Amino acid sequence: QLQLVESGGGLVQPGGSLRLSCAASGFTFGYYAIGWFRQAPGKEREEVSCISPSGKKTNYTTSVEGRFTLSRDNAQNTAYLQMNSLKPEDTAVYYCAAGKIPVSHFCPQLPGHYNYWGQGTQVTVSS
Repeated sequence: QLQLVESGGGLVQPGGSLRLSCAASGFTFGYYAIGWFRQAPGKEREEVSCISPSGKKTNYTTSVEGRFTLSRDNAQNTAYLQMNSLKPEDTAVYYCAAGKIPVSHFCPQLPGHYNYWGQGTQVTVSS
């Protein structure tokens, strides 16, 4: 059974850091791009970052570039989103998603390209 499980969310003060994990099972992780998306109350889901199946290509939305780093360990079937210098506007439910991509050094930035989704983890940035 294909499954994505996010963890690592929580409450953090502005300027703090969190590391989110996305653990995958039930499919060949190395064939899939991984995307992280977030949704704040009253707002549409937006892409935060994605990483290609090989791990060699990443993309970030402008608002997180330089603060967030997405990586993956294909041997451990896990992707990691390191979030530094967190701001209150980063508060949202964060979701990881997997999409099968035939190109190893590419990751899509639209949610429609992702087939499988985790249940989400809450990140709250507040003093």
